[in-house]
Amino acid sequence: MPFNPTHLGVLITSLLVTTAGAGDVFVIANPSLNLTAEEVRDVFTGEKQLAGNVKFVPMDNASLQADFLSKVLKVEANKYTSIWVKKGFRDGLNPPPTRGNDAEVINIVKSNLGAVGYVSRATPDVKVIHKY
Repeated sequence: MPFNPTHLGVLITSLLVTTAGAGDVFVIANPSLNLTAEEVRDVFTGEKQLAGNVKFVPMDNASLQADFLSKVLKVEANKYTSIWVKKGFRDGLNPPPTRGNDAEVINIVKSNLGAVGYVSRATPDVKVIHKY
């Protein structure tokens, strides 16, 4: 069979996509926030809204959301959306705002007492709740 550059391109693309989705997910929080790994799901689905008198502020990370949903929440994107649509109608809650990348999520988490997010690489100035 002769060499076909198109097949090579498809192979390389599929390898890159697989590698990009295979990274770690670090759930992070403001260092002053007390949150366990078991509570993360409840925070990101609106079931848990307070830690003492501090309101949770979950942040979605657009660059890592698919990995977070599958590894941490164990739901498909459409199910996650459905959860929040129901929460909006039933409880008047809004879904977590979405930031574009790790740096944006880290900046929000550092500057907000109730902030919880997820990133591909944690920095020392945030608390790592759990690595998935």
